[in-house]
Amino acid sequence: MIDIRIIRENPEAVRASQRARGADESVVDVILSADESRRKALQAFEDLRSEQKSLSRTIGQASADERPAILAKAKELSEQVKALEAESNAADQAFTEAMFKLPNLIEDGVPAGGEDDYVVLKHVGEPRDFATEGFEPKDHLDVAEAIDAVDMARGTKVAGSRFYYLKGVGARLELALLTAAADQAEKYGFTLLTTPTLVNPDIMGGTGFLGAHADEIYYLPADDLYLTGTSEVALAGYHKDEIIDLTQGPIRYAGWSTCYRREAGSYGKDTRGIIRVHQFNKVEMFSYCDPTDALEEHERFLAWEEEMIAKAELPYRVINTAAGDLGSSAAQKFDCEAWLPTQNRYMEVTSTSNCTTFQARRLNTRFRGENGTNAVATLNGTLATTRWLVAMLENHQQADGSLYIPAALRPYMGGREVIEPVKK
Repeated sequence: MIDIRIIRENPEAVRASQRARGADESVVDVILSADESRRKALQAFEDLRSEQKSLSRTIGQASADERPAILAKAKELSEQVKALEAESNAADQAFTEAMFKLPNLIEDGVPAGGEDDYVVLKHVGEPRDFATEGFEPKDHLDVAEAIDAVDMARGTKVAGSRFYYLKGVGARLELALLTAAADQAEKYGFTLLTTPTLVNPDIMGGTGFLGAHADEIYYLPADDLYLTGTSEVALAGYHKDEIIDLTQGPIRYAGWSTCYRREAGSYGKDTRGIIRVHQFNKVEMFSYCDPTDALEEHERFLAWEEEMIAKAELPYRVINTAAGDLGSSAAQKFDCEAWLPTQNRYMEVTSTSNCTTFQARRLNTRFRGENGTNAVATLNGTLATTRWLVAMLENHQQADGSLYIPAALRPYMGGREVIEPVKK
């Protein structure tokens, strides 16, 4: 959540952020009203409780004649204090609920608008000219099936649509990507964690995932647990209710996990193959840092993502995501999108978000700074995921049906340079 002092002191900036997101501005006024009610209720409770304590101190010095009246007054005050405490708690709860409806304040430079209003920051690499090479590229599923790397039919038989088996070289190629990502993360000081993929409501809500897109999340009502769509959730909860030491700089983790997404509302979109599936694997970067370092940390995350894409030898572009396409926790998000030859478009393969102190305030994660204890900033970024196979299969296919293996991944593939098609 946002620091209430920002909303009190500059409500127009918060309204402007809401306008840029295409979100409801009136929530700002609801919060300010709830904040005023909360403070008044708390003050009334504390004033009467102070009076109650003062009265209680007089009981011991009172005469026998005075004591009954004082005790009667004390009993009356006790009932009034309990009532005011209940009112204060209710006002505080109403304030918290209002605050949880407000998304993060966007950073300067984030474009206003929705999904199509992103700004392209740069292009890296040139898409292959398949026409010059003399053949029509196949889509990723056809390439994968030719090298016997995936089995969609049996995935559907066992678990339903949008599930799959990676097999043989497909499973090895995914493992190669994730292992290369883990190695790179450790190189830059990240601690590798395999994370829980089930979390409680406090953690899921604290990270901001139970808002507008809650229907994307798998929920197990019998256990009151959520399946995570990214290890960001578990990593954000790792230091919940803790004061962490940032004197040596940011604390960075890389989470390796399986991820689950219902993909609600995406019917008919990318249903072929493994572009948009219900289960996939991912290595995710996560950082806890001083809020004053968050913008620089965000640039570092983007650079590390680009370094990993270079290892996969993919042509890509970087976009500054528009405000209306940000998740509720993100103040700014950069996406790296790889070129998809058969669809003649770019497809997201990584993203990195600066969540400022939004998640940490909800999860009560703090650090000691010059001015006392303050909320940390949190950032996240994808370093590799199953979806990368889609771009690699399409961009690295050869005319004879084989698949080229990028040089940086060959050590993880037993030294193989090419995967040959399976003879039928």
